[in-house]
Amino acid sequence: MVTESLKQTVHVLVVDDEENILRSIRRLLVSEEIDVITASSGQKALELLKGDPSAVGVIVSDQRMPGMSGVDFLEKAKEIAPDTVRIVLTGYADINAAVDAINRGGAYRYITKPWQDDELLQVIRDAMKQFSLVSENRRLQEIIKRQNEELKEWNAQLQFFVQEQTVEIQKKNEALERLNRRLRSNFRNTIFAFSGLLELRDRGAESHSRNVAEISVKVGKALGLERPEIEDIMVGALLHDIGKIGIPDVLLKKDPREMDEEEKALYRQHPVRGQTAIDSIEDLRRAGVLIRHHHEAMDGSGFPDGLKGNDIPLGARILSVADFIDRQLAKYEADNAIELVLRDVRERLGSLFDPDLYPHLEGPVTRLYDRVLPKKDLVEMELSPHELKAGMVVARDVRSGTGLMLLRKGTTLDEKNIRALRRYAEIDPSKTGVFVWVRR
Repeated sequence: MVTESLKQTVHVLVVDDEENILRSIRRLLVSEEIDVITASSGQKALELLKGDPSAVGVIVSDQRMPGMSGVDFLEKAKEIAPDTVRIVLTGYADINAAVDAINRGGAYRYITKPWQDDELLQVIRDAMKQFSLVSENRRLQEIIKRQNEELKEWNAQLQFFVQEQTVEIQKKNEALERLNRRLRSNFRNTIFAFSGLLELRDRGAESHSRNVAEISVKVGKALGLERPEIEDIMVGALLHDIGKIGIPDVLLKKDPREMDEEEKALYRQHPVRGQTAIDSIEDLRRAGVLIRHHHEAMDGSGFPDGLKGNDIPLGARILSVADFIDRQLAKYEADNAIELVLRDVRERLGSLFDPDLYPHLEGPVTRLYDRVLPKKDLVEMELSPHELKAGMVVARDVRSGTGLMLLRKGTTLDEKNIRALRRYAEIDPSKTGVFVWVRR
Protein backbone atom coordinates (compact mmCIF):
# COMPACT_ATOMS: atom_id res chain seq x y z
CA MET A 1 0.00 0.00 0.00
CA VAL A 2 1.05 3.57 -0.59
CA THR A 3 1.85 5.47 2.58
CA GLU A 4 0.01 8.63 3.70
CA SER A 5 3.05 10.79 2.80
CA LEU A 6 2.90 9.37 -0.73
CA LYS A 7 -0.70 10.57 -1.07
CA GLN A 8 0.24 14.06 0.00
CA THR A 9 3.48 14.49 -1.96
CA VAL A 10 4.43 14.03 -5.61
CA HIS A 11 7.20 11.46 -5.76
CA VAL A 12 9.85 10.18 -8.14
CA LEU A 13 9.44 6.40 -8.50
CA VAL A 14 12.71 4.58 -9.34
CA VAL A 15 12.33 0.99 -10.61
CA ASP A 16 15.35 -1.30 -10.91
CA ASP A 17 16.13 -4.83 -9.84
CA GLU A 18 19.63 -3.80 -8.68
CA GLU A 19 19.68 -2.39 -5.15
CA ASN A 20 22.90 -0.44 -5.76
CA ILE A 21 21.25 1.41 -8.67
CA LEU A 22 18.33 2.38 -6.46
CA ARG A 23 20.66 3.64 -3.73
CA SER A 24 22.76 5.52 -6.27
CA ILE A 25 19.80 7.42 -7.69
CA ARG A 26 18.41 8.09 -4.21
CA ARG A 27 21.77 9.62 -3.20
CA LEU A 28 21.81 11.68 -6.40
CA LEU A 29 18.44 13.22 -5.53
CA VAL A 30 18.91 13.69 -1.79
CA SER A 31 20.09 17.30 -2.12
CA GLU A 32 17.21 18.16 -4.48
CA GLU A 33 14.56 17.85 -1.77
CA ILE A 34 12.75 15.38 -4.03
CA ASP A 35 10.87 12.54 -2.33
CA VAL A 36 11.97 9.22 -3.81
CA ILE A 37 10.26 5.84 -3.60
CA THR A 38 11.79 2.71 -5.04
CA ALA A 39 10.62 -0.63 -6.38
CA SER A 40 12.78 -3.63 -7.25
CA SER A 41 10.47 -4.87 -10.03
CA GLY A 42 7.87 -3.66 -12.46
CA GLN A 43 5.12 -5.57 -10.66
CA LYS A 44 5.86 -3.93 -7.30
CA ALA A 45 5.99 -0.54 -8.99
CA LEU A 46 2.56 -1.12 -10.56
CA GLU A 47 1.12 -1.94 -7.13
CA LEU A 48 2.44 1.39 -5.84
CA LEU A 49 0.93 3.23 -8.77
CA LYS A 50 -2.47 1.56 -8.38
CA GLY A 51 -2.56 2.64 -4.73
CA ASP A 52 -2.53 6.32 -5.72
CA PRO A 53 -1.70 7.09 -9.38
CA SER A 54 -1.55 10.85 -8.82
CA ALA A 55 1.15 10.52 -6.15
CA VAL A 56 3.92 9.72 -8.62
CA GLY A 57 5.04 12.51 -10.91
CA VAL A 58 8.11 10.93 -12.52
CA ILE A 59 9.07 7.30 -13.15
CA VAL A 60 12.70 6.29 -13.78
CA SER A 61 12.75 2.66 -14.88
CA ASP A 62 15.48 0.29 -15.96
CA GLN A 63 14.82 -1.55 -19.24
CA ARG A 64 16.41 -4.89 -18.41
CA MET A 65 14.56 -6.38 -15.43
CA PRO A 66 13.55 -10.00 -14.74
CA GLY A 67 9.90 -10.91 -15.07
CA MET A 68 8.63 -7.65 -16.60
CA SER A 69 10.77 -5.52 -18.92
CA GLY A 70 10.98 -1.80 -18.59
CA VAL A 71 8.98 -1.33 -21.83
CA ASP A 72 6.16 -3.57 -20.59
CA PHE A 73 6.13 -1.84 -17.21
CA LEU A 74 6.03 1.65 -18.71
CA GLU A 75 3.23 0.62 -21.07
CA LYS A 76 1.11 -0.55 -18.13
CA ALA A 77 2.14 2.47 -16.04
CA LYS A 78 0.93 4.73 -18.83
CA GLU A 79 -2.55 3.18 -18.55
CA ILE A 80 -2.65 3.60 -14.75
CA ALA A 81 -1.10 7.08 -14.50
CA PRO A 82 -1.15 8.71 -17.95
CA ASP A 83 0.13 12.07 -16.67
CA THR A 84 3.25 10.61 -15.05
CA VAL A 85 6.45 11.51 -16.89
CA ARG A 86 8.35 8.32 -17.78
CA ILE A 87 12.14 7.96 -18.21
CA VAL A 88 13.83 4.71 -19.27
CA LEU A 89 17.39 3.64 -18.39
CA THR A 90 18.96 1.46 -21.06
CA GLY A 91 22.35 0.20 -22.20
CA TYR A 92 23.95 1.14 -25.49
CA ALA A 93 22.93 -2.20 -26.94
CA ASP A 94 19.22 -1.64 -26.12
CA ILE A 95 18.47 1.33 -28.36
CA ASN A 96 15.60 -0.56 -30.01
CA ALA A 97 14.12 -1.17 -26.60
CA ALA A 98 14.46 2.53 -25.84
CA VAL A 99 12.52 3.31 -29.01
CA ASP A 100 9.83 0.84 -27.91
CA ALA A 101 9.72 2.58 -24.53
CA ILE A 102 9.07 5.84 -26.26
CA ASN A 103 6.52 4.46 -28.73
CA ARG A 104 4.67 1.99 -26.48
CA GLY A 105 5.34 3.30 -23.00
CA GLY A 106 5.22 7.01 -23.87
CA ALA A 107 8.68 7.59 -22.41
CA TYR A 108 9.68 11.24 -22.07
CA ARG A 109 13.43 10.51 -22.38
CA TYR A 110 15.82 7.60 -22.35
CA ILE A 111 19.18 7.67 -20.58
CA THR A 112 21.98 5.29 -21.45
CA LYS A 113 23.92 3.39 -18.82
CA PRO A 114 26.29 4.24 -17.34
CA TRP A 115 24.74 7.69 -16.99
CA GLN A 116 26.28 11.04 -16.21
CA ASP A 117 24.96 12.25 -12.87
CA ASP A 118 24.51 15.83 -14.07
CA GLU A 119 22.60 14.68 -17.14
CA LEU A 120 20.29 12.35 -15.22
CA LEU A 121 19.68 14.97 -12.54
CA GLN A 122 18.75 17.63 -15.11
CA VAL A 123 16.44 15.21 -16.96
CA ILE A 124 14.62 14.40 -13.70
CA ARG A 125 14.34 18.10 -12.85
CA ASP A 126 12.89 18.80 -16.30
CA ALA A 127 10.51 15.86 -15.95
CA MET A 128 9.23 17.19 -12.60
CA LYS A 129 8.59 20.55 -14.24
CA GLN A 130 6.81 18.81 -17.10
CA PHE A 131 4.61 16.87 -14.67
CA SER A 132 3.80 20.06 -12.75
CA LEU A 133 2.76 21.80 -15.97
CA VAL A 134 0.59 18.88 -17.06
CA SER A 135 -1.01 18.58 -13.61
CA GLU A 136 -1.66 22.30 -13.43
CA ASN A 137 -3.13 22.24 -16.92
CA ARG A 138 -5.43 19.39 -15.99
CA ARG A 139 -6.44 21.17 -12.80
CA LEU A 140 -7.24 24.31 -14.75
CA GLN A 141 -9.20 22.31 -17.30
CA GLU A 142 -11.28 20.82 -14.51
CA ILE A 143 -11.90 24.29 -13.11
CA ILE A 144 -12.87 25.56 -16.55
CA LYS A 145 -15.18 22.61 -17.05
CA ARG A 146 -16.95 23.28 -13.75
CA GLN A 147 -17.15 26.96 -14.48
CA ASN A 148 -18.63 26.33 -17.91
CA GLU A 149 -21.32 24.21 -16.32
CA GLU A 150 -22.06 26.97 -13.84
CA LEU A 151 -22.08 29.55 -16.62
CA LYS A 152 -24.72 27.60 -18.50
CA GLU A 153 -26.96 27.70 -15.44
CA TRP A 154 -26.42 31.41 -14.85
CA ASN A 155 -26.41 32.54 -18.46
CA ALA A 156 -29.86 34.10 -18.25
CA GLN A 157 -28.79 36.41 -15.42
CA LEU A 158 -25.23 36.99 -16.53
CA GLN A 159 -25.83 39.68 -19.14
CA PHE A 160 -27.64 41.94 -16.73
CA PHE A 161 -25.04 41.30 -14.05
CA VAL A 162 -22.17 42.09 -16.44
CA GLN A 163 -23.83 45.29 -17.60
CA GLU A 164 -24.41 46.34 -14.01
CA GLN A 165 -20.82 45.53 -13.06
CA THR A 166 -19.47 47.27 -16.16
CA VAL A 167 -21.22 50.48 -15.22
CA GLU A 168 -19.89 50.20 -11.67
CA ILE A 169 -16.35 49.48 -12.89
CA GLN A 170 -16.49 52.44 -15.25
CA LYS A 171 -17.53 54.69 -12.39
CA LYS A 172 -14.72 53.35 -10.21
CA ASN A 173 -12.20 53.74 -13.03
CA GLU A 174 -13.30 57.31 -13.60
CA ALA A 175 -13.03 58.03 -9.88
CA LEU A 176 -9.60 56.37 -9.79
CA GLU A 177 -8.43 58.39 -12.78
CA ARG A 178 -9.63 61.61 -11.13
CA LEU A 179 -7.75 60.61 -7.99
CA ASN A 180 -4.60 59.82 -9.99
CA ARG A 181 -4.81 63.16 -11.77
CA ARG A 182 -5.21 64.87 -8.43
CA LEU A 183 -2.26 62.98 -6.96
CA ARG A 184 -0.09 63.84 -9.96
CA SER A 185 -1.17 67.46 -9.73
CA ASN A 186 -0.55 67.55 -5.97
CA PHE A 187 2.88 65.96 -6.44
CA ARG A 188 3.76 68.51 -9.12
CA ASN A 189 2.44 71.41 -7.07
CA THR A 190 4.31 70.15 -4.00
CA ILE A 191 7.55 70.21 -5.97
CA PHE A 192 6.78 73.74 -7.18
CA ALA A 193 5.92 74.85 -3.65
CA PHE A 194 9.10 73.36 -2.25
CA SER A 195 11.06 75.05 -5.02
CA GLY A 196 9.52 78.34 -3.92
CA LEU A 197 10.62 77.70 -0.35
CA LEU A 198 14.16 77.08 -1.57
CA GLU A 199 14.17 80.44 -3.30
CA LEU A 200 13.37 82.08 0.03
CA ARG A 201 16.79 80.81 1.13
CA ASP A 202 18.49 82.67 -1.74
CA ARG A 203 16.70 85.90 -2.51
CA GLY A 204 19.03 86.49 -5.43
CA ALA A 205 17.58 83.43 -7.15
CA GLU A 206 13.92 84.44 -7.37
CA SER A 207 12.16 82.45 -10.13
CA HIS A 208 15.52 80.89 -11.00
CA SER A 209 14.45 77.25 -10.56
CA ARG A 210 11.21 77.77 -12.47
CA ASN A 211 13.01 79.49 -15.32
CA VAL A 212 15.52 76.64 -15.46
CA ALA A 213 12.64 74.14 -15.40
CA GLU A 214 10.79 75.86 -18.24
CA ILE A 215 13.83 75.99 -20.49
CA SER A 216 14.90 72.43 -19.65
CA VAL A 217 11.47 70.92 -20.24
CA LYS A 218 11.11 72.62 -23.62
CA VAL A 219 14.57 71.47 -24.68
CA GLY A 220 13.71 67.93 -23.57
CA LYS A 221 10.52 67.99 -25.63
CA ALA A 222 12.40 69.34 -28.64
CA LEU A 223 14.80 66.39 -28.31
CA GLY A 224 11.85 63.99 -28.37
CA LEU A 225 12.37 62.63 -24.86
CA GLU A 226 9.68 60.44 -23.31
CA ARG A 227 7.33 61.84 -20.67
CA PRO A 228 9.04 60.12 -17.67
CA GLU A 229 12.41 61.60 -18.72
CA ILE A 230 10.88 65.06 -19.07
CA GLU A 231 9.24 64.70 -15.65
CA ASP A 232 12.62 63.83 -14.13
CA ILE A 233 14.19 66.86 -15.83
CA MET A 234 11.43 69.15 -14.54
CA VAL A 235 11.82 67.91 -10.95
CA GLY A 236 15.60 68.04 -11.19
CA ALA A 237 15.43 71.61 -12.45
CA LEU A 238 13.06 72.76 -9.70
CA LEU A 239 15.19 71.14 -6.98
CA HIS A 240 18.67 71.43 -8.48
CA ASP A 241 19.80 73.89 -5.78
CA ILE A 242 18.27 72.03 -2.84
CA GLY A 243 21.75 71.14 -1.60
CA LYS A 244 22.50 74.82 -1.02
CA ILE A 245 20.32 74.74 2.09
CA GLY A 246 23.40 73.66 4.03
CA ILE A 247 25.67 76.38 2.60
CA PRO A 248 26.36 79.47 4.78
CA ASP A 249 24.59 82.67 3.70
CA VAL A 250 27.88 84.41 2.98
CA LEU A 251 28.74 81.85 0.31
CA LEU A 252 25.38 82.18 -1.40
CA LYS A 253 26.17 85.83 -2.08
CA LYS A 254 29.60 85.06 -3.54
CA ASP A 255 30.47 84.33 -7.13
CA PRO A 256 32.19 80.90 -7.18
CA ARG A 257 35.13 82.52 -8.97
CA GLU A 258 35.73 84.74 -5.91
CA MET A 259 35.81 81.86 -3.41
CA ASP A 260 38.99 80.55 -1.82
CA GLU A 261 39.80 76.85 -1.99
CA GLU A 262 38.08 76.01 1.29
CA GLU A 263 34.93 77.86 0.25
CA LYS A 264 34.95 76.19 -3.17
CA ALA A 265 35.24 72.77 -1.56
CA LEU A 266 32.19 73.52 0.61
CA TYR A 267 30.25 75.01 -2.29
CA ARG A 268 30.96 72.01 -4.51
CA GLN A 269 29.30 69.69 -2.01
CA HIS A 270 25.84 71.04 -2.80
CA PRO A 271 25.04 68.78 -5.81
CA VAL A 272 25.85 65.68 -3.76
CA ARG A 273 23.88 67.01 -0.80
CA GLY A 274 20.99 67.69 -3.16
CA GLN A 275 20.95 64.12 -4.44
CA THR A 276 21.24 62.75 -0.91
CA ALA A 277 18.40 64.94 0.36
CA ILE A 278 15.85 63.38 -1.98
CA ASP A 279 17.28 59.88 -2.40
CA SER A 280 14.93 58.40 0.21
CA ILE A 281 11.98 59.25 -2.08
CA GLU A 282 12.03 56.50 -4.69
CA ASP A 283 10.16 58.49 -7.35
CA LEU A 284 12.74 61.29 -7.10
CA ARG A 285 15.91 59.20 -7.36
CA ARG A 286 16.32 59.64 -11.12
CA ALA A 287 15.96 63.40 -10.68
CA GLY A 288 18.53 63.15 -7.89
CA VAL A 289 21.09 61.83 -10.37
CA LEU A 290 20.50 64.90 -12.57
CA ILE A 291 20.91 67.17 -9.55
CA ARG A 292 24.22 65.51 -8.69
CA HIS A 293 25.67 66.07 -12.14
CA HIS A 294 24.28 69.46 -13.22
CA HIS A 295 27.67 71.11 -12.57
CA GLU A 296 29.67 68.60 -14.65
CA ALA A 297 31.39 69.93 -17.79
CA MET A 298 31.83 68.37 -21.23
CA ASP A 299 35.61 68.59 -20.95
CA GLY A 300 35.65 66.90 -17.53
CA SER A 301 36.48 70.05 -15.56
CA GLY A 302 33.19 70.10 -13.65
CA PHE A 303 32.17 68.65 -10.30
CA PRO A 304 31.49 66.61 -8.20
CA ASP A 305 32.67 63.57 -10.21
CA GLY A 306 34.57 65.08 -13.13
CA LEU A 307 32.42 63.30 -15.72
CA LYS A 308 32.92 64.30 -19.33
CA GLY A 309 31.08 64.12 -22.64
CA ASN A 310 28.24 61.65 -22.95
CA ASP A 311 29.10 60.12 -19.56
CA ILE A 312 27.16 63.07 -18.14
CA PRO A 313 23.43 62.19 -18.11
CA LEU A 314 21.56 64.04 -20.86
CA GLY A 315 19.14 65.60 -18.36
CA ALA A 316 22.06 66.96 -16.34
CA ARG A 317 23.60 68.46 -19.49
CA ILE A 318 20.30 70.22 -20.17
CA LEU A 319 20.04 71.53 -16.59
CA SER A 320 23.63 72.77 -16.74
CA VAL A 321 23.13 75.09 -19.70
CA ALA A 322 19.67 76.26 -18.55
CA ASP A 323 21.07 77.07 -15.08
CA PHE A 324 23.94 79.04 -16.65
CA ILE A 325 21.60 81.01 -18.94
CA ASP A 326 19.28 82.15 -16.17
CA ARG A 327 22.10 83.17 -13.83
CA GLN A 328 24.09 84.85 -16.57
CA LEU A 329 21.11 86.86 -17.77
CA ALA A 330 20.85 88.57 -14.37
CA LYS A 331 24.31 90.07 -15.00
CA TYR A 332 23.25 91.99 -18.11
CA GLU A 333 21.27 95.22 -18.09
CA ALA A 334 21.50 95.75 -21.86
CA ASP A 335 18.49 95.62 -24.17
CA ASN A 336 20.14 92.75 -26.05
CA ALA A 337 20.74 90.69 -22.90
CA ILE A 338 19.28 87.51 -24.42
CA GLU A 339 21.58 87.79 -27.44
CA LEU A 340 24.60 88.33 -25.17
CA VAL A 341 23.78 85.32 -23.00
CA LEU A 342 23.35 83.06 -26.03
CA ARG A 343 26.72 84.31 -27.25
CA ASP A 344 28.23 83.32 -23.90
CA VAL A 345 26.75 79.84 -24.31
CA ARG A 346 28.17 79.47 -27.81
CA GLU A 347 31.63 80.36 -26.53
CA ARG A 348 31.45 77.50 -24.03
CA LEU A 349 30.09 74.79 -26.34
CA GLY A 350 32.26 71.69 -26.19
CA SER A 351 34.05 72.81 -23.04
CA LEU A 352 31.19 73.33 -20.59
CA PHE A 353 28.06 72.61 -22.61
CA ASP A 354 26.87 69.99 -25.07
CA PRO A 355 26.98 71.46 -28.61
CA ASP A 356 24.06 69.24 -29.67
CA LEU A 357 21.73 71.10 -27.29
CA TYR A 358 22.28 74.59 -28.69
CA PRO A 359 19.92 74.31 -31.72
CA HIS A 360 17.10 73.58 -29.29
CA LEU A 361 17.90 76.45 -26.89
CA GLU A 362 17.36 79.66 -28.79
CA GLY A 363 13.58 79.34 -29.19
CA PRO A 364 12.70 78.48 -25.55
CA VAL A 365 15.18 81.01 -24.14
CA THR A 366 13.97 83.85 -26.36
CA ARG A 367 10.29 83.16 -25.69
CA LEU A 368 10.75 82.87 -21.92
CA TYR A 369 12.75 86.04 -21.40
CA ASP A 370 10.79 88.07 -23.93
CA ARG A 371 7.86 87.33 -21.66
CA VAL A 372 9.46 88.02 -18.27
CA LEU A 373 11.94 90.80 -19.01
CA PRO A 374 10.71 94.42 -18.79
CA LYS A 375 9.20 95.85 -22.00
CA LYS A 376 9.98 99.35 -23.24
CA ASP A 377 6.40 100.07 -24.30
CA LEU A 378 4.92 98.90 -21.01
CA VAL A 379 4.86 100.32 -17.51
CA GLU A 380 4.18 98.67 -14.20
CA MET A 381 0.98 99.27 -12.31
CA GLU A 382 0.27 98.09 -8.78
CA LEU A 383 -3.24 96.72 -8.29
CA SER A 384 -5.04 95.02 -5.44
CA PRO A 385 -6.13 91.40 -6.05
CA HIS A 386 -9.73 92.60 -6.43
CA GLU A 387 -8.72 94.95 -9.26
CA LEU A 388 -7.09 92.24 -11.35
CA LYS A 389 -8.63 91.10 -14.62
CA ALA A 390 -8.08 88.07 -16.80
CA GLY A 391 -5.53 88.70 -19.54
CA MET A 392 -3.29 91.00 -17.49
CA VAL A 393 0.41 90.03 -17.38
CA VAL A 394 2.27 89.89 -14.06
CA ALA A 395 5.26 92.30 -14.03
CA ARG A 396 6.95 91.00 -10.87
CA ASP A 397 6.97 87.73 -9.00
CA VAL A 398 3.96 87.62 -6.70
CA ARG A 399 4.69 86.46 -3.16
CA SER A 400 2.54 86.05 -0.07
CA GLY A 401 3.06 88.16 3.01
CA THR A 402 5.44 85.56 4.43
CA GLY A 403 7.39 85.35 1.18
CA LEU A 404 5.99 82.25 -0.53
CA MET A 405 6.08 82.34 -4.33
CA LEU A 406 2.54 82.52 -5.71
CA LEU A 407 2.98 83.55 -9.35
CA ARG A 408 5.97 84.20 -11.57
CA LYS A 409 6.44 87.40 -13.48
CA GLY A 410 5.29 87.01 -17.04
CA THR A 411 2.27 84.93 -16.04
CA THR A 412 -0.92 85.83 -17.89
CA LEU A 413 -3.72 86.03 -15.36
CA ASP A 414 -6.87 83.95 -15.68
CA GLU A 415 -9.91 83.56 -13.44
CA LYS A 416 -8.39 80.61 -11.58
CA ASN A 417 -5.18 82.31 -10.46
CA ILE A 418 -7.02 85.57 -9.75
CA ARG A 419 -9.28 83.69 -7.33
CA ALA A 420 -6.18 82.09 -5.77
CA LEU A 421 -4.53 85.51 -5.28
CA ARG A 422 -7.66 86.86 -3.62
CA ARG A 423 -7.74 83.83 -1.32
CA TYR A 424 -4.06 84.31 -0.33
CA ALA A 425 -4.76 87.97 0.29
CA GLU A 426 -7.11 86.85 3.05
CA ILE A 427 -4.90 84.20 4.70
CA ASP A 428 -1.38 85.61 4.11
CA PRO A 429 -1.74 89.23 2.96
CA SER A 430 1.19 90.96 1.28
CA LYS A 431 2.22 94.53 2.07
CA THR A 432 2.11 95.34 -1.63
CA GLY A 433 -0.38 94.78 -4.39
CA VAL A 434 0.15 92.84 -7.58
CA PHE A 435 2.31 94.51 -10.22
CA VAL A 436 1.08 94.09 -13.79
CA TRP A 437 2.15 95.43 -17.16
CA VAL A 438 0.03 98.11 -18.84
CA ARG A 439 0.76 99.95 -22.05
CA ARG A 440 1.93 103.54 -21.84
